[in-house]
Amino acid sequence: MNTLQTGHVGLNVTDLDRSIAFYTRAFGFEVAGRDEGHALLGKDGRLVVALWRQTEAAARTDVAGLHHLSFQVDTIEEVRAAEEVLRGLGTRFTYDGIVPHGEGAASGGIFFSDPDGIRLEVYAPSGAESATAPVAGAPTCGFF
Repeated sequence: MNTLQTGHVGLNVTDLDRSIAFYTRAFGFEVAGRDEGHALLGKDGRLVVALWRQTEAAARTDVAGLHHLSFQVDTIEEVRAAEEVLRGLGTRFTYDGIVPHGEGAASGGIFFSDPDGIRLEVYAPSGAESATAPVAGAPTCGFF
């Protein structure tokens, strides 16, 4: 498996219409397919996220499953632009502003939740050197 890479990620959501609206506005995804119970979202013809309406309850962080879903962009300016869009959507952030992936680390991003409480991250591989980690000895993720 020399070419193994992540394909798409499937997420259970409580309200398909609300989640489609969030993911298309927040990330610029396009709806590639949809039926009554699920939607396929992607960009430039590539499937990225499949949303499934299969639950009545919001995501929990105290059970086995997805810890968080991370999206990488090229620059810290793109992270800031994403933060602005997300703030306009009324998104709940875990921390205010850009958080480095460890004190003094070059990489970092923003940490927030979708409408169902699924933890998400948008980060850049460099540009966060001057940001302060909100927790001493921070691990490489903003969801400490």
